Amino acid sequence: MIAAVIMFIIMYICLLTMPNHRAEVALCAALVFVVSGILPISAIMTAINWNVIMMLAGTMGIVELFISSRMPLRLAEKLISAVPNVCWAVIVLSIFAGVVSAFVDNVATVLMIAPVGLEVSKKLKINPIPIIISIAVSSNLQGAATLVGDTTSILLGNYTGMSFTDFFWMNGRLGIAFAVEVGAMLTIPVLMWLFRKEKAPVQADVETEVTDYVPSVLLVGVVVMLIAASMFPNKPELTNGYICLGLAAIGTVYECLRNHSIQNAKLVFMAIDWRTLFLLIGLFLVIEGITYAGVIDAIAELFVKIGGSNEFLLYTLIVFVSVFLSAFIDNIPYVATMLPVITTLSAILGVEPYLLSFGLLIGATLGGNLTPVGASANIAGIGILQKAGYKVSTKDFLRIGIPFTLAAALGGYITLWLIWG
Repeated sequence: MIAAVIMFIIMYICLLTMPNHRAEVALCAALVFVVSGILPISAIMTAINWNVIMMLAGTMGIVELFISSRMPLRLAEKLISAVPNVCWAVIVLSIFAGVVSAFVDNVATVLMIAPVGLEVSKKLKINPIPIIISIAVSSNLQGAATLVGDTTSILLGNYTGMSFTDFFWMNGRLGIAFAVEVGAMLTIPVLMWLFRKEKAPVQADVETEVTDYVPSVLLVGVVVMLIAASMFPNKPELTNGYICLGLAAIGTVYECLRNHSIQNAKLVFMAIDWRTLFLLIGLFLVIEGITYAGVIDAIAELFVKIGGSNEFLLYTLIVFVSVFLSAFIDNIPYVATMLPVITTLSAILGVEPYLLSFGLLIGATLGGNLTPVGASANIAGIGILQKAGYKVSTKDFLRIGIPFTLAAALGGYITLWLIWG
């Protein structure tokens, strides 16, 4: 077990110090686990969660088509044209970013909506930095609300066997989506306070023309079909993956036939984040390796020693440790590592894993909003500002990120305990 722990720690250090080579690091670590005999060759294919990989790849493809159709920009412009001033424009754009990110990747959400905020700022000659940061942190929040909202949500759903509808209602109780929305509602007063002086009227024209409505139909189709699939308890294991990949393939073929060119197929293929997919494959293998070595059981027992049999204390520990750690490390490998720990911990305590798993997801999702580098969406938003000629300081980010995170995290934390505790 000691050798497995050492290799896992080395992998994690490399993931932190070589962010541009995370996929290679994870795959090399997986290879070492296999070659060393810690992970049996016979366990390789079953260790990889192919449903997660297929869902991510398919969703990425559909999102690329959705962005290319210009529908998100059209919707954002319509919303902005209906608000009275800059303060409410920021709030509406932030809420819209949150809603979109419940179904679309967080980074893609920022790339879609941030240009609208930038354009509003230019027209009114105001500082765009706080507006873009607000959009970025809002996109991080609601990724935890649905099964397809974020990579971590897909990991949680597949590991715990949750369907799309379980995120909203499960076992006779409100699901994690409700807690996420409570947290989101509590961020509105925070934004109102932060932008209380921005009372200039907004004049926005709805100028963007939607090029194609089929991608929007496909995105809605993913949600509808995942809901329908959740009603069949004995469905094939890869059902959700087939749905996402199948609709992405239909959309790609349609666009190629519509434009009489395979260029759209190339764009969809390039839009799939292959590095993230290979990172996950490597992580699945490494985590299976440390599970075989008994590391997961040891970590779970350590949590029990710290928190005893007090579920509230363990829940609190998991939420706020996750918030803190995710401010500095990528939440994908963190959540992928912690999910089996929580399953084992719950078994030791003799409780269902849902409360602790939901706490993990809330903490890991929101923790990234504490620092400029804590989430990919933050980095994307800052990149847009830098490209436009604006310098973003850590102070600029923390001024919004800290109160936003505290409001959302505390709201979600309390709500989850009241429902599932």
